Amino acid sequence: MTVRTHTLPSGDELPALGLGTWKLDGETVKESVRAALDAGYTHVDTAEGYRNEAAIGEVLAEYDRDDVFLTSKVLAKNLNYDSLVESCEASLARLGTEYLDLYLVHWPNPAISLRETLDAMATLHDRGLVRNVGVSNFSAYQLSCAHHISDVPIAVNQIEFHPWLQRPDLVDYCRESETVVEAAAPLARTEIFEDEVVQELAASYGKSPAQVVLRWALDTDVVVLPKSSSPEHVRQNAELNWTLEEADRERLDGRDRDRPVYDTPARDWSGDTYGISQ
Repeated sequence: MTVRTHTLPSGDELPALGLGTWKLDGETVKESVRAALDAGYTHVDTAEGYRNEAAIGEVLAEYDRDDVFLTSKVLAKNLNYDSLVESCEASLARLGTEYLDLYLVHWPNPAISLRETLDAMATLHDRGLVRNVGVSNFSAYQLSCAHHISDVPIAVNQIEFHPWLQRPDLVDYCRESETVVEAAAPLARTEIFEDEVVQELAASYGKSPAQVVLRWALDTDVVVLPKSSSPEHVRQNAELNWTLEEADRERLDGRDRDRPVYDTPARDWSGDTYGISQ
């Protein structure tokens, strides 16, 4: 497997293919991570909100830590200074590692000062606990503010991105500000498999719908983080050393319908995990 990397402001190389682990836990996430690392993935993405860091840490202990680009995220309810530092330390303990390659603000929280949040991120960076800082699910407006006030470069914005939600204005701003775009839910949580163009291209290339969509996203210079509970699908999702013809890429470009599967305009802030306190 040959996958390109993106050079971050720190000089670190971020692999363009990573394993997503949302809603995977226990033995399932262990099997998925093992399958990925054995198949040549060098990038694993988790979060405190996924509640699977300890299981992932058990698997990582079987491999050379320095060979894995490891990302975690802090919940929106933990973005004040002390809570963020404590969240990172707890994530590190669960993952059994001394540092994160990338630490992300999982969701913006308008109830807490972004300056306070990014000050805590800078402290973690200065302590060597976090090598790169980023955000997730930030709009261009929120990201521009983060760039303006952060003492550490905002290296990444992980957003919902797939053929049905291409977000050209946000992606353009990320590129202008040298912020790498990572696609959370690059397969639209499998809903994109129903797309007729995706199905046609999968049949014509002899590939899975997932492979077609991931190849397209990589060709748009976006980092993809597909997740699967099936080790076979994890391995298959890494088989991307083939070419999608330009005309077929353009067909997928034309599928944009501004349709999110999770990043909806308004969200429920009351949940125990992803909500915020009143």
